[in-house]
Parts: sequence; structure tokens; C-alpha cells
Amino acid sequence: MSIFHLAYHVDDLDKARAFYGDLLGCTEGRSTETWVDFNFFGHQISLHLGPVIATANTGKVGEHMVPMPHLGVILPTDQWQTLAEKLTAAGVAFTIAPTTRFAGEPGEQNTMFFHDPAGNPIEIKGFADMAGVFAT
Repeated sequence: MSIFHLAYHVDDLDKARAFYGDLLGCTEGRSTETWVDFNFFGHQISLHLGPVIATANTGKVGEHMVPMPHLGVILPTDQWQTLAEKLTAAGVAFTIAPTTRFAGEPGEQNTMFFHDPAGNPIEIKGFADMAGVFAT
């Protein structure tokens, strides 16, 4: 099994720790005064202080225009639902509220988009059957 590593900028490490650690439940790893690593659902993200990359809703997926670029993860449906409920209860402002897309088609999925405190867009997908992730 491979895991990905992604490094990107945030503008406040304390806010990033609260968001990724406290809200999303990601475990913090190594850090310095200018960066922090998190276990992002089994993958490594490294958040470095610096200018945040500009994004725009330019990606058309189904009926939605999604922010590009973005990062994300695919979870089993039950874990996705639990996280969606937690984020909703916490008052997270969704770019795309928790929804199902491609219903009844190959690749049917739950999805939600939101931004971290620095403005980085995040997509969390939920699949009932992980074999459907690459369905055509």
C-alpha cells in the first residue's frame, strides 16, 4: 500500500492545528515553528507557513463547479457520514454541502467541499463500495 505526501501553505499554524487536529481529527506528527505534519486519514500532509495558492471554482464535475486545485480523501460511507455530521454541527461553511452525485451510475459517491482556515479547498468523498472509485 502506498500513501501520498502533500505539502502546501497555510497562513497560521495554530488555526491549522485546530482545524486539522481538533475538527478533522487528524493526528499531528513532526513540526517546527514554520511547518506541521498531519496524518490526513492515512496520508501525510505538511502544512508550511507561506502564501496560499489561489483557487477558483473552475472544475465542472456533474452539476457542480468545484474549487481547483483542491486536495481530498475518499472514505467509506459510514466514516464520511460521521464526518459530515460533525462538520455540520461545528458550523463549517461548505462550498458544496454534503450531497450524493452520480446516483445510480458507476462511481456513485457522496461528496462535500469546504475550506481550511487559510482558504485551501478540501473535498471529502464517501463510497459505499471502494471498487467504484475507478468505475467507468
